[in-house]
Amino acid sequence: MGRRKKGDPVSGWVIVDKPVGPTSTQVVSIVRRVFNAQKAGHAGTLDPLAEGILPIALGEATKTIPFVMDGEKTYRFTVKWGEATSTDDREGEIVGESPVRPTESGIETALQGFLGPIEQVPPQFSAIKVNGERAYDLAREGETVALKARTVTIYEAELLNIDGPDAASFEICCSKGTYVRSLARDLGEALGTKAHVTRLRRLSTGPFSEEGSILLDKIKEFGNSAPARPSLWAHLHPLETALDDIPAVAVSTSDAHRLRQGQAILLRGRDAPVIEGLALTVENGTPVALTEYERGELKPVRVFNLSDLSNG
Repeated sequence: MGRRKKGDPVSGWVIVDKPVGPTSTQVVSIVRRVFNAQKAGHAGTLDPLAEGILPIALGEATKTIPFVMDGEKTYRFTVKWGEATSTDDREGEIVGESPVRPTESGIETALQGFLGPIEQVPPQFSAIKVNGERAYDLAREGETVALKARTVTIYEAELLNIDGPDAASFEICCSKGTYVRSLARDLGEALGTKAHVTRLRRLSTGPFSEEGSILLDKIKEFGNSAPARPSLWAHLHPLETALDDIPAVAVSTSDAHRLRQGQAILLRGRDAPVIEGLALTVENGTPVALTEYERGELKPVRVFNLSDLSNG
C-alpha cells in the first residue's frame, strides 16, 4: 500500500496579497498549513522586497499553475534615479552613481522605447540557472555571471508620478519572464543616468488581481482551524478560475470516467462543440480533465482527481 498523504484533499486557488518581507516559498507554507492541504505551490515568484498578488494553488489546482504563469502581469513600481545597485533594487550595494536627473518629458519619451518586444538581461541576483546553479547563489559568492538577454514584451507602460527630482512611479503590463528591476536599470541607462527599484507591487497575474485577494496577515489569524472558518474558505477560488480563457465542454458520467482513466472520448453528432486546441471537460459542473482536441477526439492532458473537500 502507498503511504497516505498528510493533510486534506483541498483543491483551489488562494489569491494572497503578500506583504514586503516573506519569500514566496514561506507564503506557500503558511497557506498550506492553514488549509491543511496535501500539496501547494505558487504561480510566479515575488521577491521578499516585492508585495502584491501571489496566487497559491492547493491540491489539484497545482496542475493549472503553468496557465497562470503564462498570463500577463501588471506591476506598479518606484524607481530611484542616480544610483545603480548590485541587485537592481534597494537591497543591494551601490555600485554606480550619476548626478543626472531625467526630466518628465525625457522619461515619457524613453519609456515609449520599451514598448513591445524587447531584449532584456535578467538581474545578476535572479533565479535564472547558469550551469545548474541559481544566478543569485553565484552572485552572492562574488562571481560575475554573464546572463543572456531574453525576449520579453511590455504591452503597456505609464508614468504615474514624478516623486521629486530623484524618483518616479510607473505601471506596466508585461509578459511572463519580465524583470521590473532590469527594466528600471535599462530605463536609467536610456536616460543617461543610473537607476534601481525602491518599491514593487504586483497588481495582477493571469486571471488573478487584487479583487478577491486576501492579506497574508488575515490568513495567519485563522491559524490551524481553517476547516471551521467559513469566512476563510470563501477565499478558496475554484480550480477552474485559472482556466477562464479555455472553453468548457460538458461530458457524460461515462465519458468522465473514461477521461479519468486517461482515455480519449469521441465528440459525436451535429451538436458536438466546435473546438480548437485545449478544452476543459466538466461533469455536472465539476472539472474532469484538461483535454486537447484532435481528429474528433478529446484526449486528456491533465486529469483532476477532485474529492468532496476539493474546489472550495
